[in-house]
Amino acid sequence: MFASASDRRLAKVVDEGLDRVEAGLATEVHFADPIADVSTRYLLEAGGKRVRPMLTLLAAQLGDGVTDDVVTAAQAIEVTHLASLYHDDVMDDADRRRGVPSAQTVWGNTVAILTGDLLFARANQLMSRLGERAIRLQSDTFERLVLGQLHETLGPQPGEDPVAHYVQVLADKTGSLIAAAAQSGVLFSNADAVDPAYERAMLEFGERVGIAFQLVDDVIDLSAKPGETGKVPGTDLRAGVVTLPLLKLRERAAAGDADAADLLGRLERYVIRTAREQLVDALDTNTAAIALAPDPAMVDALVGELREHSVTAETLAEARTWSRDAVAALAPLPAGSVKKALTAFAESIVERNN
Repeated sequence: MFASASDRRLAKVVDEGLDRVEAGLATEVHFADPIADVSTRYLLEAGGKRVRPMLTLLAAQLGDGVTDDVVTAAQAIEVTHLASLYHDDVMDDADRRRGVPSAQTVWGNTVAILTGDLLFARANQLMSRLGERAIRLQSDTFERLVLGQLHETLGPQPGEDPVAHYVQVLADKTGSLIAAAAQSGVLFSNADAVDPAYERAMLEFGERVGIAFQLVDDVIDLSAKPGETGKVPGTDLRAGVVTLPLLKLRERAAAGDADAADLLGRLERYVIRTAREQLVDALDTNTAAIALAPDPAMVDALVGELREHSVTAETLAEARTWSRDAVAALAPLPAGSVKKALTAFAESIVERNN
């Protein structure tokens, strides 16, 4: 990413800013209550790429750079993201996150949900230090996060295109927070005073990158390399979470593709989490119920079939299209290291672990 002297200076500034953000995060997720202190630090200490703070710090280079306000905003965005992970894992019944058992696996759903609530409250406290504009940005973003989860839970309504519905869910659940990270970098470095077009450009860039990011996650969910992804292959699929490869397979089946219909039928019978599988889990001491559970090797093989199917390659191609659209949104930015780094950022999103 950073080849010229200017690029190297930018890399140094961003790295130093990330160190400040990281140090502050360790403080901001600390709670006096001993149980809350352990649960809130759990996923923070499990790792994470800090994609959102990095984007905030990069966008800030369009203005005054890594100011104290920019660092505070980056921390607030990351704490918001962290909070959403606790809630998402409960909603999706995920058993792992960042390579460790998910919080509800360790403490149960109630503690995981309340931990997420505490972190959302802390993120709001951070944003409140930055004034009304920051509070409005945070509340608007939180509204979209919740609506995205609600719409994902309810599914497309009658007559609504399932793929368009899904992309909007991604825009709300993932794109909105990444867009807020980019917007924060502009606003709290006063880059919007340099050129008002920067804010819109970074908002569009962030949302499009966010959609690309999640589409790549749909592909990574099927990865045969759990050691790299930290997830069991087909985790979302097994939990009944809709992904674009599955939606595309359903489209093919509905259009009369016999092979797609056959694979879809076997996935729905043996892999996708249904009421029957939930019953098996609930009655795991009942020998008859356990007998209903499909062979794990067969499930793995079916996940592998979907991974190798052309609908998964199409999903990756769709992610690359959104990444290119994100780069196109950067047109108002001046040429130079910041634009170059943001372009590389968008391109790297779709090349990770796929």
